Amino acid sequence: MSLELLPKLAQYDTATICNTIELFGVRSDATGFMDGRIRSAFPDLPPMVGYATTASFRSAAPPKGVDTYGSLETQIQQMESLPGPAVVVFQDLDEPPVGATFGEIMCSVYQAFGAVGLVTSGGGRDLLPVRKLEFPVFTGCTISSHGYSHLINVGSAVRVGGLVVEHGDLLHGDGDGVTSIPIEIAAEVADVAAEYVAAERILLDFAQGEGEKTIAELMERRRVFGDAMAVLKRRVSRVKP
Repeated sequence: MSLELLPKLAQYDTATICNTIELFGVRSDATGFMDGRIRSAFPDLPPMVGYATTASFRSAAPPKGVDTYGSLETQIQQMESLPGPAVVVFQDLDEPPVGATFGEIMCSVYQAFGAVGLVTSGGGRDLLPVRKLEFPVFTGCTISSHGYSHLINVGSAVRVGGLVVEHGDLLHGDGDGVTSIPIEIAAEVADVAAEYVAAERILLDFAQGEGEKTIAELMERRRVFGDAMAVLKRRVSRVKP
């Protein structure tokens, strides 16, 4: 994929990316994104776009014969194998989470090696220092201590917020949450998103514009929008009649 793809995808919010993916019909509209358990700690930051590097995590008990951060180097090596910037994705295996998955040091290290964000089903801490890094993080909660934190299963598939994430998956996240973008349609999504946004203006210009509003005009705008969406969907859908 071209070097311009990720910045192009980052021009759009995650909700628009989700809406655009739906047009292709490559997955159920109820799958492919993380659920409400995963929330942006810094919803004011611009969209995060990158390739997942995965690991699972525990902190409830001391690791047996494992250096607390001993897998960090392996994780960095995995990041270097990706085709673009990494999004670090953790599944916290403790239920409920006991210690924070990340803090200022971990985020600083990841960022130094080119990561553009972090997602965890567990907790995070040092949120004010991490915010100063302008490093997007998505968490299930905040926790003040790291407990007996250690990484395991670096590079294996993880399940975070109901979404199974594999090493190398393309992720997009902002204040609305995190979604995966199927690699096979990613370049087209980046182009079609602009057309989707333009079609939305049919309704938004009416609703947000000045002047008297009528139900008749609303119905007409909805018809025009629906026609535009139907044409777009027929063109890009992988589900052919």
